[in-house]
Amino acid sequence: MAWGGLFLSFSRPSQDQQKSCLSAAGGFNYDAPLHGASRPKSVAQSTAGDTEASDKALVERGFFVNHSRVLVGSGTTTFNHAKSALLSWKHLALGWANVEPDTPVKAGTRFCICYKELIPWVMLPLQIAYVTDGNGGNSSGHGKGCVFAYGSGTLQGHLLAGEERFSVQLDEDDQVWYEVMSFSKPAHILSSLCYPYVQLRQKHFAHQSGQALLRHVASRSRDTRFPWFVTKSKGRMKDKHKRNPTVPRNRRPTLVGMSRSDPDAQTQVINGGETKPIGIIRCRCPNPSQANEDDTLVQWSIWQD
Repeated sequence: MAWGGLFLSFSRPSQDQQKSCLSAAGGFNYDAPLHGASRPKSVAQSTAGDTEASDKALVERGFFVNHSRVLVGSGTTTFNHAKSALLSWKHLALGWANVEPDTPVKAGTRFCICYKELIPWVMLPLQIAYVTDGNGGNSSGHGKGCVFAYGSGTLQGHLLAGEERFSVQLDEDDQVWYEVMSFSKPAHILSSLCYPYVQLRQKHFAHQSGQALLRHVASRSRDTRFPWFVTKSKGRMKDKHKRNPTVPRNRRPTLVGMSRSDPDAQTQVINGGETKPIGIIRCRCPNPSQANEDDTLVQWSIWQD
């Protein structure tokens, strides 16, 4: 059902409804010189100054720019898991927002984000403007500094005008980052009237997308044990498996990343025998003695008993 230029449904939109939406949608609804403007640069080429200058130029054109970045883990395996999430749209499997998981990730693909807002579902038509796979846009492999990303531009019939990019990047420190970057401005009277609310929803959407990607990576690494609470025992990290009831809920470690250990990691002698770490976890740990202190990012190795 089209209403006021929007594509609505009172139940979760079917594939036929989404096809009708895409058939009725026109081309990109933002200026041609900005097509692909969200494309990422390689780690070596990108600087904070470049990002700020690019964002400033978009703001001067009337766009709202949003960045949301989360640490996923480290290593090539984690990067590949995160990339698989983007290819299968797991980062948008949010329940209240989703994309058909078999949608091909290639430039020119048109698709709908189905978004539930109060009672009706809204179908938002988009088209993939570019795909970047490799190091700075080439196909030199998935070593340090590589990035996988794609950006989607809004089509006529969308509430907003602009572009959104989803990317995973393996930086020079071997850490894997997931980022959602978007620039947009109202393209419908409803989004113009409620734009402060729309901006809040964009930030919420980006945050929830990061959590969905972390869940996907965790599910792909489920054979490695990751505890709710970890304590140190006899010079090594021991898995307690259960919450420690003596620690207040808001002071417990929060899992922010995980990865398998390097198969070439050095062995250590534990209980008279040699062993290797089977995994690594990274937690954001509040300072239990200073409630106002900034959280600290801590890394532990998990050892096979």
